[in-house]
Amino acid sequence: MGDKKDKGNEPMVGFVIFLMSLINILSLACYGLMEEEEVQYKKQMECTFVPVSPLSDFPIQNLPFGVYSANGESARVGVAIGDHVLDLAALSELGLFAQIEGLENSHAVFSKPYLNDFMALGRPVWRAVRKQLQEFLSNDGHPVRQQADKSLVCVELSKVKMHLPAKIGDYTDFYASREHATNVGVMFRGKDNALMPNWTHLPVGYHGRASSVVVSGTPLHRPNGQRRPDASKPPVFGPSVRLDYELEMAFFVGPGNALGEPMSLEQAEDCIFGVVLMNDWSARDIQAWEYVPLGPFLGKNFGTTVSPWVVTMDALEPFRVAQPLQDPPPLPYLSGGLATPGGYDISLEVHIKPHEDTEYHLLTKSNLKYMYWALRQQLTHHSISGCNMRPGDLCGTGTISGPTEDSFGSMLELSWSGQKDVVLGKSGVTRKFIDDNDVIRITGHCQGSGFRIGFGECVGQILPAKHI
Repeated sequence: MGDKKDKGNEPMVGFVIFLMSLINILSLACYGLMEEEEVQYKKQMECTFVPVSPLSDFPIQNLPFGVYSANGESARVGVAIGDHVLDLAALSELGLFAQIEGLENSHAVFSKPYLNDFMALGRPVWRAVRKQLQEFLSNDGHPVRQQADKSLVCVELSKVKMHLPAKIGDYTDFYASREHATNVGVMFRGKDNALMPNWTHLPVGYHGRASSVVVSGTPLHRPNGQRRPDASKPPVFGPSVRLDYELEMAFFVGPGNALGEPMSLEQAEDCIFGVVLMNDWSARDIQAWEYVPLGPFLGKNFGTTVSPWVVTMDALEPFRVAQPLQDPPPLPYLSGGLATPGGYDISLEVHIKPHEDTEYHLLTKSNLKYMYWALRQQLTHHSISGCNMRPGDLCGTGTISGPTEDSFGSMLELSWSGQKDVVLGKSGVTRKFIDDNDVIRITGHCQGSGFRIGFGECVGQILPAKHI
């Protein structure tokens, strides 16, 4: 019986073996095609116009926009590629953007000393410009490449002066990191009342001072103001003694919305032009005395530093991740309608160069993915009252802290409100807050396969207070 049964199954066994072999062959073929497609994609996305290091912040997959000046000429719009800046006005004269619908006068747009006009044109135009630039940079046979004098359409990054990317009409700062809000709440209200009742229901924010937003590399003076070091005595006036950095990112608004017309989450996604690094300097002692009942004022308005290169949301698209679980679930206007994740995996670091030393020392390693309230939720909430957002408006995330002590995004948290020293590497130097002439540097990047999407640097030095 056993022999007959085995012989009866032989055709079936043979068919299964054949089927498995066929599946294996097809899988290998598909894998080979995928590998070939990946190789072709990498070739298409390889810059052949100028050399680009794999460690560069600005590969062809990035192409951030900024405003620069060089050789004594007026400031204009440029795009970073490797160690160079492309002159978009010069490329416009060669007709690179001539076929883009909605960008009929590209030379005028890119000759401006700000990005506002370009930001106002919307995502289809932004994407078309980015696509044209990638084709120009990667295709040796591109017709514009044949007539482009490299010395006239690009300049070395080391030889340019960077400016603010936009004329910032309004600036709003949010408070979107649960870890940061909890840490600060524990310090000042205790563990049981760390978060205010509204915090998990809406992105808390306040309107900041746009006039004192400065580009990376601009020094700022320590602010003077009132503070009350002894609660049993009247306040005193003088320089802040608890000056701090805040590790943030910020986004620039694109087309915006009309007064009285709120944005949906979908509309907010399309209205975010791009992202920069930001240091929202804070005078903790001045802020602690003044902020009740209307919020920050002099403790914040003396200066905010941003990086000069605006990384577009299209460049960040491959690095979307799920944001932290929101419990309780947000109201429908902050939660419905979008399948794409709202978070971004952007590694962030803060270093300090103390005035006693010539070396930078690591203070913070954090990530934007920790942020509780997504960028699109922040913008949607900002507009839900009917507030009109305009091209070039700037919105900061608030301090981005993570779950571990080394990911805390401020000296306030690292020193736990000055209760302990922060040791700066092996230098022997310690800090509770920032001293005069200290330099703070913020960097960030997304890591891809063989490339990185970087943001450059956000650097600022604190000079002594003005004598009053």
